[in-house]
Amino acid sequence: QVQLVESGGGLVQAGGSLRLSCAASGRTFSTYAMGWFRQAPGKEREFVARISSGGSRTAYADSVKGRFTISRDNAKNTVYLQMNSLLLEDTAVYYCAANPVFDGWRWNNQIVGSWGQGTQVTVSS
Repeated sequence: QVQLVESGGGLVQAGGSLRLSCAASGRTFSTYAMGWFRQAPGKEREFVARISSGGSRTAYADSVKGRFTISRDNAKNTVYLQMNSLLLEDTAVYYCAANPVFDGWRWNNQIVGSWGQGTQVTVSS
């Protein structure tokens, strides 16, 4: 298991950008696929993006493709989510997650090994 702490959330105007970070503890970070989920007010939590342990593979929800980029720095035990062209509907609490595997079934069913505590992103008009 890894422990995850998100940061970088905040208030931004529509069309703006934010970069979220997720710092992981433990020496096994580089063996985990990492990802991001979000939960908007009154809605269920949904998958946003994930990245393989070595960083060579990524996957995105259709709603964020072309606007968000996930990346990782295994030397720093950190995964990032660069969010550009933010929309009002991107407002949510964003959660970092770790999973032993990259393949979709676990991520699609939100079966993950570790969750962060979440960071609020608010997009204003």
